[in-house]
Amino acid sequence: MLVVLVGDQLISPQQVCQNCLMADQSGQPRWQGGRLRCGQAIAKTVDQQPRQFECQMGFKILNVE
Repeated sequence: MLVVLVGDQLISPQQVCQNCLMADQSGQPRWQGGRLRCGQAIAKTVDQQPRQFECQMGFKILNVE
């Protein structure tokens, strides 16, 4: 499940991505094969969970399993 990290809060990507030009037709981040297509992975340490990404708009996206 993808979530957006804003400050110390986790929010639904739909609240952020629905108006983004990079989002898919349903207003969700472009997520495919474990990769954020509308952003890039943030360098992670060995023990860092969940995996973090930064979208084109500058938001941190977390992949929480």
